[in-house]
Amino acid sequence: MINAFGLLYGMPLISLDNLEDDRLEVYRNLKHTNRTRWQNTFIAESKRVVRRLVESDFEIESILVSHKRIESISDWLPADVLTFVLPHSLIEQLIGFNFHMGVMACGKRKINPLLSDFVSTTRRSTIVACRDVMDPENMGTIIRLCTAFGVDGLLLGHRSADPLSRRSLRVSMANALNLPIIQSSDFQQHLKELHERWQYDVAGTVLDDSAENLTQANRSDRLVIVFGNESEGLDQETLSLCNRQITLPMQGGTDSVNVAVAAGIFLYHLTRLV
Repeated sequence: MINAFGLLYGMPLISLDNLEDDRLEVYRNLKHTNRTRWQNTFIAESKRVVRRLVESDFEIESILVSHKRIESISDWLPADVLTFVLPHSLIEQLIGFNFHMGVMACGKRKINPLLSDFVSTTRRSTIVACRDVMDPENMGTIIRLCTAFGVDGLLLGHRSADPLSRRSLRVSMANALNLPIIQSSDFQQHLKELHERWQYDVAGTVLDDSAENLTQANRSDRLVIVFGNESEGLDQETLSLCNRQITLPMQGGTDSVNVAVAAGIFLYHLTRLV
């Protein structure tokens, strides 16, 4: 129970009845902004995602929770993190949308990992690279697929959706917190390094009947699977760095599928091959 001193089973809480506290600024007007991408922070939303953040090795700046939800999360609230408890209606004013989830948290981003952090020359390895996947839901789905199929790391072009945006993180079910992700300022150079230095096959996914048919494709021990933009696919500069091109055969007059759907099919097939 919460007592008059703002303690919940011994954990310090900060109860507020207005929105003037500067420490709430990171949560303000979230519906229309993703300012946290440039502030080295990110927002986790929902009980499940926030709990997975708490259980991860990411640092947490603060937690924001509705007074309606505080007791339901008391068993895993960290004792050393600022936890703001506000009336439900005030939180909705603060964030700018209906607060169905009841709990949010602000985490601190980590420094970009290096390629050497997830490449391997001693065991089978799969890396996914996304040139310009721009939809946050597609990004979140691809991240979840990567963890489901044992991918070692994710390489993103600089125009790709933020993997730690509120929507991407929610769709990924917080799996972005457990997958090494490089947000690259030089995507092509990283692909070139994976092939030339680390001896990975770099396979571009294309809509081209002359490319390798996925159902007949084999794989090497070290493989990078490259996916393109939702509407434009892979550009010629990126394709020139792929030593293989693989296509997904389709029927019924269908000429393409959603990039996240394609990622699931490619990963299922190529990670099962021996």
